Formats: sequence, C-alpha cells, structure tokens
Amino acid sequence: MIEVMVTLTIAALLTALGAPAFSDWLQSARIRGTAEAILTGLQTARSEATARNIPVRFQLTSSLGSDCAWSTDGRNWVIDIVDGQAGDSPEGACDAGKSETVAPSILFTRSASDGPGNGVAVSANGSNVTFNGMGRPTGLPDAGLEIRVQGVSESDCRENGGDLTCLRIQVARAGQVRMCNAAYAAGDQQSCN
Repeated sequence: MIEVMVTLTIAALLTALGAPAFSDWLQSARIRGTAEAILTGLQTARSEATARNIPVRFQLTSSLGSDCAWSTDGRNWVIDIVDGQAGDSPEGACDAGKSETVAPSILFTRSASDGPGNGVAVSANGSNVTFNGMGRPTGLPDAGLEIRVQGVSESDCRENGGDLTCLRIQVARAGQVRMCNAAYAAGDQQSCN
C-alpha cells in the first residue's frame, strides 16, 4: 500500500510540474493551426487569381454572418472575386451563398471555429490583400502585408519574453506568401527579418 501511495504521489507531482508546459505547448499548437489556415487561404487566393486571370481578394473578417466586417484582428476569412460591381465586397454578406457570378462572388470562407486553431490574428497594416491575374498583390504598402498570429496578448509571445510560439504570415509586394517566427534570429530561414 505504501508503494502505491508513493507512486501516486510522484505521478501527481510530475503531472503538476508538467501541466503549465503542456498548456503552453497546446496553445502554441493552436496558434500554428490558425497561422497555417491563414497561410493556406492566402495561397489559395493567389492561385485562384492566376488560374482565373482575374483579381481575387483574401480578407480577415469579424465573423461569417450577415454582420461581418473587414477586421484587422479577425480569425475568420473570406476569399472573393473582385469584379468591380457595386456591392462586390462581402462585408455584411459573408453568409451569402458561394457564387462566381453573383456579387459578392464569394469563393471560399473559413470560420475561426473550424479546425484546431484558436490563435488571434492581428494585421498591423491592413485586413485584406487582392491578387491580380499574375498572382501579384495590388495596393500593398511598401513593407507588404504582415499578419501576426498570437495568443490573447502579444506579450505572451517568445520574442516578447512570453512562453508561446507566435507566428507571422508575410505577403511581399512581389507575391511571395510565407510563414515565419519572429523569435528566430535574423539570417535564419524561419526568421521574419
């Protein structure tokens, strides 16, 4: 009986010591899931633009309902055809049926509740990007577009002294879409610099 009690005590102690690390690992895995979903969405928008030879937009949204709006801190996203018609923006109509011919011409949507990710996406310089028929983004600032995927607070990220592995998605003006980790030193392939 004493051996069982000692074994249970040691197991409980190891579990208590490992729980915070496991929690951080789990949250980092969820952040990666969100970052990979956004990366996939951007790459899909770019490939749809080149395949169709028309402008296609990727945008972060507040929700996917009739109240949706472009959002610099959303986890939902919408890919739509930019056809120049009045009302071609899916703002306020993210729940519209998918259609290639009827505005807002939504091709793909992704809800934040889909998949394992629950990281928060924060874009420092815009909430959408439009790819032209050549696969190049139009109207981006000189620095390109960067979407940070993090936990609740940016201070939780490793590069800011926290414990979570936060990621960034970068869209260069030439059209390259990549995921990087700001915690890596400049010169490393995974670095954001």
